[in-house]
Amino acid sequence: MFENSMSSTIISRANIAVNRFGYGARGDELAQAEKDPRQWLESQLKPITFNGDFPHSNTILIEHAKYQKDKKRQKKQQKKNSQSGNMKDQKKPRNFSRLALRNMSADTLNQAIASSNSVSWRLLDFFSNHFSVTAHGRLMVGLAATLEREAISRHLLGNFEDMLLSVEQHPAMLIYLNNEKSFGPNSRMAKKRNKGLNENLAREILELHTLGDDGGYSQDDVIELAKGITGWSVKRSGKERGEGFVFRAYGHEPGTRMLLSKTYGQKGIAQGEQMLRDLAMHPATAKHVCYKLAHHFVGQNPSASLLKEMQATWLKNQGNIKAVMHCLFDAEEAWPNTAQKYKAPREFVISTLRALSLKKFKDKALLATLINLGQQPFNAGSPAGYSDDEQDWLGASAMMARIDWSTMVSGYSKRVNAEKVMNLALGKSVSQLTYNSVMRAESRQQALTLLLMSPEFQRR
Repeated sequence: MFENSMSSTIISRANIAVNRFGYGARGDELAQAEKDPRQWLESQLKPITFNGDFPHSNTILIEHAKYQKDKKRQKKQQKKNSQSGNMKDQKKPRNFSRLALRNMSADTLNQAIASSNSVSWRLLDFFSNHFSVTAHGRLMVGLAATLEREAISRHLLGNFEDMLLSVEQHPAMLIYLNNEKSFGPNSRMAKKRNKGLNENLAREILELHTLGDDGGYSQDDVIELAKGITGWSVKRSGKERGEGFVFRAYGHEPGTRMLLSKTYGQKGIAQGEQMLRDLAMHPATAKHVCYKLAHHFVGQNPSASLLKEMQATWLKNQGNIKAVMHCLFDAEEAWPNTAQKYKAPREFVISTLRALSLKKFKDKALLATLINLGQQPFNAGSPAGYSDDEQDWLGASAMMARIDWSTMVSGYSKRVNAEKVMNLALGKSVSQLTYNSVMRAESRQQALTLLLMSPEFQRR
């Protein structure tokens, strides 16, 4: 396949708008962007709407409680049958969670592939990975995909502090990082049942979600924040009215907290909420999140001047994400005319299917592809999420998986003209070597495979 050295090919501004900031051209989007690339980008920032037919986190919690109850009942019946000599098999409880994860994951991918505002879907994926949760354990398998739908998407173009609060109070995040089991050492619950403090969520809020690992916080700050959000929990299905987030006053650590040298004397839930609001507007948070945004959307080494401007916009506009994105779009440093970054597997798959305009790809095959390429939805295995560094996706086995995927999907596109796809997806931003290789291919399938594996398509 073509060498990455060919990434020095000059890229048009329309190509940059569509492929670097979005998920690649679908239909005539490249031609639309050519009229005014920056205006096209700004028009792309639209609210994300999800199909309402998928289960809410509340439903997941209810179904999980039913599953636990059915499993307990089945275990008792099996014991009873064993004692009586009746070995008749019983029907296993339904795996509701696995089906919910698969369907919601595939739906998000399909919407990104079909969307006319793919820049917003890329932004959603960025924050979904920023607030990464992993689908390990039956309950988290069901809950993981609901976080981006219920807590992230609704605040995608709003203020970061609202998104932060919504995420940290969502059942998926609370359960993933065990905060529903965190109780203040001096709370009523701790004194009654010897329950203790869990620092997991507080540590990840500081290290990953806000300040960053070099944000100047200490272990004492982790403990103070952990105490500030004690009592943040999830309602017990069937035992408490309603579902989702609940503040348990009897589990909250009483007293005043000290976080980053600032005193918080608020009572109850207000204490932790004010801590998060202040963290959202901290200069270190602006630095950390703006760097990640520029690193993701622009390239591996975003310029200091771009980062400085984005951080200033963050602080001036109360952490407004849309304002920060407009700042990024307006900065000339975001528009270098050579490819800056190698596509991660999710980006590659989405941009491929957008370019080919295939009819809906089968969900099972779509998810299997991401598993094979190493970026299975909600399976990063760490609160840090999947890597956004290109060297982590450049291994030999990873490249072979891409070749296999490109060959397979090209075989599904026997009537697709490779030259037409090349023009619609990349325009004139193609080297002579790539053009000749595609045009001289022995078959349509080979031509498409060569195009998809070309440096112009692999990089953005």
